[in-house]
Amino acid sequence: MGETEEERDQAGKMFEKFIQASTCKGTMQSFNILCRQLDLDPQEHGTFYSSLKTRLTSWKAKALWTKLDKRTCHKDYKKGQACVGTKCLIIGGGPCGLRTAIELALLGAKVVVIEKRDTFSRNNVLHLWPYTIHDLRGLGAKKFYGKFCAGAIDHISIRQLQLMLLKIALLVAVEFHVNVEFVKLLEPSDQQENDGPGWRAEVRPADHPLADFEFDVVVGADGRRNTLEGFKRKEFRGKLAIAITANFVNRNTTAEAKVEEISGVAFIFNQKFFLELKEETGIDLENIVYYKDNTHYFVMTAKKQSLLDKGVIVHDYTDSEILLSSENVNQEALLGYAREAADFGTNYQLPTLEFAMNACGQPDVAMFDFTSMYASENAALIRERFGRQLLVALVGDSLLEPFWPMGTGCARGFLAAFDTAWMVKRWAEGKTPLEVLAERESLYRILPQTTPENIAKNFEQYTIDPATRYPNLISTCVRLNQVRHLYINGELPVKSCSLERNTTIRRPVNLARQESEIRPGRLLTWCQKQTEGYRNVRVTDLTTSWQSGLAFCALIHRFRAHLMYFDTLNEEESASNLQLAFDLAEQEFGIRPFTTGKEMAAGQEPNKTSMIIYLSKFYELFRGTPLPPSGKFTPLFSSCANTPRKCLEIPDVGPFYYILYFMKGMVKYSNCYILLPCNSTCVGEGGEVKENKVRSMASQLLAKFEESTPSCTSRRQVRTPKISPPFPTQCWEMASIFYYGFHIFIMDTILHYCRCSLLLMFILCLMVCILQKKAQTQNAREFHNKSIKEKAVHLGALFSGDLTSTSQQTVGKVSLAIGARALYETNHQPQSPGPMRREFSGSGDKCHSCQKRVYVVERISAEGLYFHRECFRCDTCGSALRQGCHAFDSELGKLYCKLHFHQQKNGVNHRKTFHSYLVSALKRLRSFRSPSDGDSCDVVVING
Repeated sequence: MGETEEERDQAGKMFEKFIQASTCKGTMQSFNILCRQLDLDPQEHGTFYSSLKTRLTSWKAKALWTKLDKRTCHKDYKKGQACVGTKCLIIGGGPCGLRTAIELALLGAKVVVIEKRDTFSRNNVLHLWPYTIHDLRGLGAKKFYGKFCAGAIDHISIRQLQLMLLKIALLVAVEFHVNVEFVKLLEPSDQQENDGPGWRAEVRPADHPLADFEFDVVVGADGRRNTLEGFKRKEFRGKLAIAITANFVNRNTTAEAKVEEISGVAFIFNQKFFLELKEETGIDLENIVYYKDNTHYFVMTAKKQSLLDKGVIVHDYTDSEILLSSENVNQEALLGYAREAADFGTNYQLPTLEFAMNACGQPDVAMFDFTSMYASENAALIRERFGRQLLVALVGDSLLEPFWPMGTGCARGFLAAFDTAWMVKRWAEGKTPLEVLAERESLYRILPQTTPENIAKNFEQYTIDPATRYPNLISTCVRLNQVRHLYINGELPVKSCSLERNTTIRRPVNLARQESEIRPGRLLTWCQKQTEGYRNVRVTDLTTSWQSGLAFCALIHRFRAHLMYFDTLNEEESASNLQLAFDLAEQEFGIRPFTTGKEMAAGQEPNKTSMIIYLSKFYELFRGTPLPPSGKFTPLFSSCANTPRKCLEIPDVGPFYYILYFMKGMVKYSNCYILLPCNSTCVGEGGEVKENKVRSMASQLLAKFEESTPSCTSRRQVRTPKISPPFPTQCWEMASIFYYGFHIFIMDTILHYCRCSLLLMFILCLMVCILQKKAQTQNAREFHNKSIKEKAVHLGALFSGDLTSTSQQTVGKVSLAIGARALYETNHQPQSPGPMRREFSGSGDKCHSCQKRVYVVERISAEGLYFHRECFRCDTCGSALRQGCHAFDSELGKLYCKLHFHQQKNGVNHRKTFHSYLVSALKRLRSFRSPSDGDSCDVVVING
């Protein structure tokens, strides 16, 4: 008997440690120790809670069981049998995700929660509605946190709320896994038998046991960064609203306890306070809230002009995203702004205002843009593949973003959690998919309208049944035919919603996130995935694995392969590899290096923090960027397509690689690259050497070009005087000269099928085409820089034949020499005066995108064109655009967001321009070749 008493005392002490645990890791550890002490297995979710009650009989445990038993006895749970056999995966361990998990576990479902972090570090404080306080008290909140809503307090820190809900979830047999990130859903296999794998999730790390977990329900509770596909978002826009949150250390002194909280003061209710604040400090606020919890928490809405005057915002921009970008925010001024507002708001009664630190060890101050708020168009959908159905739902910020002055986040989040649990119950009861979806969407229409005043007042009657919470409920307002599109039998639509999410994520501007928003573990996983498969690249850490430079080059090549030819890089030349990667990153992406190639290759291990910051910029730049697609083969010339000859394949799939990687030497001459094979000879298939013909043609082309373009040559010599000496005698061996920025990839088939002399002839023709285009562009630029009178003289002389100056005939002579048109194809004649507006085809004002009539009240005017508001979208990702934040391609007549406009210009337009060069060069090549030459060469273009 004494031994039994000793075991009970030991179990009671373990339970007390579990109750008092103040961190996520500490809670998990103490719970595991408690289960081992009691010889219980949480995997047995059906009997775990009842067994735990039997083994733990201390007075504190009994008081908690009384609270929980009162909750579990609700008739909707059917004594834990309502959802037996249902397996649920919840993505995200925030308050709403954990609250949903608790309800599903009480229904009898097998519930697994995955959380990508292992710490609860958010100091921000949540406002609680009266029903939320009553609900948490019913779950035993006071047993876990004695200060919970004592007296008139109606708030709690997010960290404390997460800890409380985690402990309750563990007690009701919810599995909670940290450091696990959801990647995507994995569809069932096409096996018709029931023993085939069902719906699963791809997670990181990939070898985690949950990779094999099959489920029937998945709930997205990962915040506004929703990772579940299939949900579109709608935007609610208002006037510019900039919120600042600040957390200060609470030392719980007597002086601090006397300071009164500010539950929420708006300008219109206390104008004297805000006017005095502006007069004394220059800080102009719309409202301010102060809560005293684990920290002194302040949140305020600041006016833009005030932030500009105080130097918090450096430059004024119309676009709020640019306005609040980290580069445009003075962090020191932001800290001072928050401290001054907090001091004045508390009447200078707080003895010291020391900033609390966040998880990254930085002052916990952030600035948010609340100009736009987003909500999912639907709350749930059902997917079916090969006879396996999956119920997909959203809760929390993923479903409906909160408006912080109203304190709606936690309250509406819990209501959505109850509605989701009710939907899963109906699903398990055998209701048809459309009935389940129609009822859920009917409830979702009510959610944004809820306030503390219009929900049911009898909190004791609250259950997951929506009729107990929403007065005058009509749960059939959405018809079955209205949700038919939410039942997806097959694959998701091609247009993925993840692109839309990329543009709607609202990121805070704060010190912790200024340089990097990614944790090292996730950054390493991303880098490993992007560099996988590259020769001699094996990324195992964020320091030494990058010293050869190949990993950096592989990362750049993965997304911008036209910038380099990776296979030519030598692992031993680490300094040059590193410098190449650093230079390309700075020139192409604006990412400044933190060191030089020589210093990093010297052998010392690079600084880990600097590496994380540097690599994080690549992550932010390329995250979500689609890789270049594979192309299809189509003939370029119909005449060539009919000739049964050898085939030269020129890929147009962006990237274009450097030509002829078998050449040994590369010398940079002006704006051109000259590839010089030091000791190579041009040998054909039969071993014949055609040096004389190649030498002759090269001499003719170069002489003709240099003779006709003295101005162009002189400009290059002035610009690069150090590289101006004449070519060496081996100049005839030159393989190619082409304008920097256009890169060509000639596959190995060239070396097998084409004579080397033919290849060099083709390259030299291509050289002339590109340099001709450069001269044409330069002349066009000079023409546009002239005054109107000078243009008139120039045009008159041009069309009358009086323009005889050699320097003025540059483009004409080049065109005459190689049989192509240049500047004359461009019409520079003065246009008749008229309104600066592009004309539509047809009469009346039409939308440029859909060509339908657009009325004044619904149109947007941009680029001299009219658009419907709903048509003013990026042509690539379909996201809604704002005026001033869009880009217009005048050639294609399409709108883009700035990200995809950059991709479009660097991809499609380069390929299009390269095609024009290629066509001209091949035509010219055919004119130079005689019928006695070897096999002709068909050209096949691979379209991207």
